[in-house]
Amino acid sequence: MEQLWGLLKRGQQWSPRPSQTIYKRVEGPDLGHLEEEEDDWEEGAELPVQFCPMELKGPEPLDSRPGKSAPIPWAAVGRKAAPYLILTALLVFTGAFLLGYVAFRGSCQACGDSVLVVGEDVNSELGLDSGLGTLYWSDLRAMFLRFLGEGHLEGTIRLTSLRERVAGSARMATLVQDILDMFSRQKLDHVWTDTHYVGLQFPDLAHPNTLHWVDATGSIQEQLPLEDPEVYCPYSATGNATGKLVYAHYGRQEDLQDLKSKGVELAGSLLLVRVGITSFAQKVAIAQNFGAQGVLIYPDPADFSQDLHKPGLPSHQAVYGHVHLGTGDPYTPGFPSFNQTQFPPVESSGLPSIPAQPISADVAVHLLRKLEGPVAPQEWKGHLSGSPYHLGPGPDLRLVVNNHRTSTPITNIFACIEGFAEPDHYVVIGAQRDAWGPGAARSAVGTAILLELVRTFSSMVSNGFRPRRSLLFISWDGGDFGSVGSMEWLEGYLSVLHLKAVVYVSLDNSVLGDGKFHAKTSPLLISLIENILKQVDSPNHSGQTLYEQVVSNNRNWDAEVIRPLPMDSSAYSFTAFAGVPAVEFSFTEDDRVYPFLHTKEDTYENLHKMLRGRLPAVAQAVAQLAGQLLIRLSRDHLLPLDFGRYGDVVLRHIGNFNEFSGDLKARGLTLQWVYSARGDYIRAAEKLRKEIYSSEQSDERLMRMSDAMSVEFYFLSQYVSPADSPFRHIFLGQGDHTLGALQDHLQMLRSDGSKANSSRLAPGLGFQESRFRRQLALLTWTLQGAANALSGDVWNIDNNF
Repeated sequence: MEQLWGLLKRGQQWSPRPSQTIYKRVEGPDLGHLEEEEDDWEEGAELPVQFCPMELKGPEPLDSRPGKSAPIPWAAVGRKAAPYLILTALLVFTGAFLLGYVAFRGSCQACGDSVLVVGEDVNSELGLDSGLGTLYWSDLRAMFLRFLGEGHLEGTIRLTSLRERVAGSARMATLVQDILDMFSRQKLDHVWTDTHYVGLQFPDLAHPNTLHWVDATGSIQEQLPLEDPEVYCPYSATGNATGKLVYAHYGRQEDLQDLKSKGVELAGSLLLVRVGITSFAQKVAIAQNFGAQGVLIYPDPADFSQDLHKPGLPSHQAVYGHVHLGTGDPYTPGFPSFNQTQFPPVESSGLPSIPAQPISADVAVHLLRKLEGPVAPQEWKGHLSGSPYHLGPGPDLRLVVNNHRTSTPITNIFACIEGFAEPDHYVVIGAQRDAWGPGAARSAVGTAILLELVRTFSSMVSNGFRPRRSLLFISWDGGDFGSVGSMEWLEGYLSVLHLKAVVYVSLDNSVLGDGKFHAKTSPLLISLIENILKQVDSPNHSGQTLYEQVVSNNRNWDAEVIRPLPMDSSAYSFTAFAGVPAVEFSFTEDDRVYPFLHTKEDTYENLHKMLRGRLPAVAQAVAQLAGQLLIRLSRDHLLPLDFGRYGDVVLRHIGNFNEFSGDLKARGLTLQWVYSARGDYIRAAEKLRKEIYSSEQSDERLMRMSDAMSVEFYFLSQYVSPADSPFRHIFLGQGDHTLGALQDHLQMLRSDGSKANSSRLAPGLGFQESRFRRQLALLTWTLQGAANALSGDVWNIDNNF
């Protein structure tokens, strides 16, 4: 800069006259133009520079200025103007450079805490309708919080929980119409419904399910009371089941293996298992694999909070739960249940062939007192007073299940705000609407948050917000029967949705306590969730964000927060079946599960007491988290998905195979193929991340590369049939093609299967080389396909192992 000023001063000395031409603003009608003015300067004086619009004039006629007879040559004028022209050019160049840098920062979606997470005020949009001008992230966040705060979330939860919402009921039809009326008053582009005719199972109140003791001759003896005939297990096998009673803890694979190792006979028995850890469907499927005749499921007080200041589940109350190991209508697997559709005569392989029935803790006490045999391990003992917790066997017991199947219409409700740039890409958010009982925590909270978000985003649209991608709000029906409504919709539109649905956010089971926060999610969303958690206030730690709350317990925040998607969540089907990344948020108790879920005690009053008055604050935190997530997903130029995260998942899971390398080598086998595919995926993800980081927003090739963001879909194995294996995801799915099934099979190298920890393998099967080779091929080529998708052009791909 000093050299530049030196040149300017020397240019001053080259001028033949001490006068300089400067420009002053012209007042009056010619405002905005400048006129010349002569001024005298002492040599060496600092040049005055005014940066404003200027009009350059040529030299005046020689006789136009009295007293100034000496002519000014054109060369001299050029030398006098040169310093100003140089300085002006320099300033224009500097301004253009800074403008270009800011524009590049706005296009760089990778700037921020991690891949594809943008800074707060980088992206902007115009508030056309409101006259607000440019809307930055901070503006939109403030607008969202303001409109959300104007709602009545707590009142909506209470009123929803008071309404009967059984799927297919007349009162549910009334609620559907009320929601449609509410949507019609909002600023939405589309509102519609889908009706599916599905097979639901209900109890036969004229012939209720029964439980009897049976003597040695098979004669029916004392009947055990099932207090509420309306409590049942949808999709249980119907008929009679008789067998000796055995206590099986939670009914997990390892629990039943422990019983076998202790000499307790499982084949032909009735198993008594506790609610918790695994789903009802998993408990029944595992019991069936071990040859049991039926399953009784009870809630043990040991599994719920022991805080005397919190309400507890009454001992006479049983817990409801379906036992279909899958989602959707089990009588039309792989096909949508639209009216008049001709279905093949098949049923879901996830339907059990043995009956199951929920019972209360009071009934469980009577059963446990009759058991003999070994005493249960200490960790198996619950808190039922007067129960010795023997393993059994006990006397014969007969279970009779008379549930009946009914073709039932269920209705999903949709509302859409179209995106202005990518209307054919959908950011989907949904909540279950139906409930078997009051369902305050189960579905009233999620439904209330969904309705408030629709109202809030409608108000934002009226005030200038325009999402880049379409926002699709959905109220699901049939959720208590295994996410039937959401799965049927996915089956009906799968060919469209795997291309157009970019993310799914579930509001189900979002408030089950206030102690801990969990996000059950696809790895693709972890970085975005971390970013949003830093901007949402903790509902029970004043002055802290949610992120600060979770890291106070564990500095490794994702180990504290992140969980895999469970099958009983509507989010599971979006990812494991359709290949759409999904997330479900939950606030839970510190040490125990919410005791009233799936019971008639799941009321607004009990939920309010359980949270000690903090229900409004916790529900508001979920709404803020979900809403800000929707803004980012619908507004960012590139979807903020961190596909590199799956590299960590692959490393973690496949690292578990290393211990079997020696056993495989002894058989002439190797895992080298899957290791090679793992390396290709990690390298492709890192290469694409760098290309996105260094590319500009207007780069058309980058826009094409963004198609690789469908990486979740590429983890669906293309080598298995969706009809036979609907959950084709190699990390989350069910079947021989999954990484978990391969890991379970490898356990057979060292045992008879006792270490297998899931229902993916039937007990008693040994290691099979041909099956191992097939599993390895299915896993390897699915993983390699995902790597190829990220690599882009075929000339950049080498599939040689």
